[in-house]
Amino acid sequence: MRATITNVSRREFLHEVTAGGGFALAVTLPGATRVAEALMTGTAAASPTDPFNPNVYLQIDADGTVTIVAHRSEMGQGVRTGLPMALADELEADWSKVRIEQAIGDEARFKTGTYVDEPGTQNTDGSRSLRHFLRPLREAGATARAMLEAAAAQRWSVSVTEVEARFHQVLHRPSGRTVAYGDLVAIARDLPVPPKEQVRLKQSSAFRYIGKEIPIVDLFDMTTGRAKYGIDQVQPGMKYAVVARPPVYGGRVTSVDSSAAEAVAGVERVVRLEGTPPPSGFLPLGGVAVVARNTWAAMQGRSKLKITWDDGPNGAYDSTAYRAQLEAAAMRPGKVVRNEGDVDTALAGAARRVTADYYVPHLAHATMEPPAALAVVADGRCEVWAPTQNPQGTRDTVAKVLGIPSDRVRVNVSLLGGGFGRKSKPDFIAEAALLSREVGAPVKVLWTRDDDMHHGYYHTVAAQHLEAGLDARGRTVAWLHRSVFPSIPSTFAPGVTHASDGELSLGCVDLPYDIPNIRCENPEAESHVRIGWYRSVANIQHAFAVNSFASELAHAAGRDPKDYLLELIGPPRHIDLTRGGVKYMNYGDPIDLYPVDTGRLRKVVELVAERAGWGRKLVAGRGLGIGVHRSFVTYVATVVEVQVGKAGEISVPRVDVAVDCGFVVNPDRVRSQMEGACIMGLSNSLYGQVTFRDGRAQQSNFNDYPVVRINAAPRETRIHIVPSADPPGGVGEPGVPPLGPALCNAIFAATGKRIRNLPIGGQLGA
Repeated sequence: MRATITNVSRREFLHEVTAGGGFALAVTLPGATRVAEALMTGTAAASPTDPFNPNVYLQIDADGTVTIVAHRSEMGQGVRTGLPMALADELEADWSKVRIEQAIGDEARFKTGTYVDEPGTQNTDGSRSLRHFLRPLREAGATARAMLEAAAAQRWSVSVTEVEARFHQVLHRPSGRTVAYGDLVAIARDLPVPPKEQVRLKQSSAFRYIGKEIPIVDLFDMTTGRAKYGIDQVQPGMKYAVVARPPVYGGRVTSVDSSAAEAVAGVERVVRLEGTPPPSGFLPLGGVAVVARNTWAAMQGRSKLKITWDDGPNGAYDSTAYRAQLEAAAMRPGKVVRNEGDVDTALAGAARRVTADYYVPHLAHATMEPPAALAVVADGRCEVWAPTQNPQGTRDTVAKVLGIPSDRVRVNVSLLGGGFGRKSKPDFIAEAALLSREVGAPVKVLWTRDDDMHHGYYHTVAAQHLEAGLDARGRTVAWLHRSVFPSIPSTFAPGVTHASDGELSLGCVDLPYDIPNIRCENPEAESHVRIGWYRSVANIQHAFAVNSFASELAHAAGRDPKDYLLELIGPPRHIDLTRGGVKYMNYGDPIDLYPVDTGRLRKVVELVAERAGWGRKLVAGRGLGIGVHRSFVTYVATVVEVQVGKAGEISVPRVDVAVDCGFVVNPDRVRSQMEGACIMGLSNSLYGQVTFRDGRAQQSNFNDYPVVRINAAPRETRIHIVPSADPPGGVGEPGVPPLGPALCNAIFAATGKRIRNLPIGGQLGA
């Protein structure tokens, strides 16, 4: 008798096994994206009962319900809370009457961010959401507040100077009369929108939500199984697909025998997908897809495919041999990207010369939710449901592979089970669209963890060579930094062998040290895999080398590492990085608004050292290490306390982090992001590496690509937020870079052994 397989999602399974406990772990959201689509497309019908829509982000209904559109993607960082709460604060809204709707992908509806001249972007990366859109969202709320006040004044026939919005109603101060927001909708929607220069933002003393501890709006759903991620999406008549992709980047299918796969119960189609030769950008890798009535059948069918592959130009890629090439390149002069003073003369005349070489391997995003996407193609149109960080890029990529105009593609953004940059790349979504068109039905493409590890966009591998000259008093008078790594642009354009200006601006050419002679060089490196942005990007390798080398210089000079670090940073000042031929990108923000401020850098070092008890006596086998880095216009310093056992085992009793991210909207989210960054930084440093042999990634799952688990996590993590009125900086990424070097510096303090190559792995074995 043939067994019947019923599709049961992980949440449905959880519901079944816990049904006796009374939990309802499934949720339906009637009218989801209704407001978002109406605001963005202008399709709402005009009628006397219309809501109040003063801008693309906001709607107020006659019952007082406030709907705020979240135009950035939620992946646990809290952006679906942070931006709406800023708008709600300026609106003087009752947070309990606010609902959030996720925006569909749209090219131009969302207005330009505050500090950048760019089209309205929904791309959630670069730690830009709050720093670029806090002010526009505050202005949107303040504009609506002003219009509601004007509506109340008109209703009462009084001067608008006599009224004031307070907590979801408008007060007439002389009489004490109040009117609810919902009762003002009919008047407010017909009023002219006041010009931005006339809109009055709140003073910080009047903030109701900004700066307060507000739980994220998705927390309950996330912790009870109600939240719907990309992998949870379902449509009637949906098929399930997995893809056998070329095991080597740039490879292709030469032949396939699909007969055994087609004989698997539940398998309906086997489809060839054309690949994209390098550089492939966001386009699919190609291969052979198995389309079935359930996931299990699709996976079993794929396992029975007999495919002959042509590995293409990267079939000989070996990461061990490539490391040797990079390290050799780092020993030779490269393209000069910053040059101040005369480094060669200063090195030659130095009382002491110190050199060190550092290596960081490829890293995988390894998000808890692997890539997954659902697409429906019909009548020359495509609709997708996906956990994407970049809905606009998704729309354009899907339109390109289908050969249809982008306005015929609709992108519905689900919650993301982790992103870290991987889900801003829509290759997996394009696969679903192509397969839906081929089979004439909704198709959900699912990537397994092995797929994710073998076919990702990897964080780059890097070799770095540093030299410094010390004078007779131990002061650093010369600094040479060579950084060599395959570049992200190599994934998108042919012939790219040098890093981009943006990548070199992430911790290399923006060195904030007070040294008279500095030269940074970038030797050539050819890429053999897809290189993509990963949380903190090139700051990871640059902060590791720079902070580790600073500690080595302190040791050579016989100085305390924290004191020497402050000496390297120098006095408080704004650094002019336009000198020395530097093409400095400053994370896309103007340097006058976000200068490289060594005063702020010093402050986080001093604060974290004080809070961590720097200099306290520790038992044998324990040590403290420090690291500091400016990234995404935020300043973070980290002190790690490490314990190293006799057999080389590592534990972390405590981590202290001081962060100056400027104006803080939600302190809870800042702490959460810094805590998560500590875990990710530890994982990268202790275990993280993807190696290649014969062009194939050798790691496949968390058994051979481990992440820090609870027993290896810091026993105590303390986050110290610097109060600041400076413009908001990034929060999602800046906590990662200083953790690795702080950990390795702590290991040196505990054992006397330098760690210059990551991951640490078994380098401390007895």
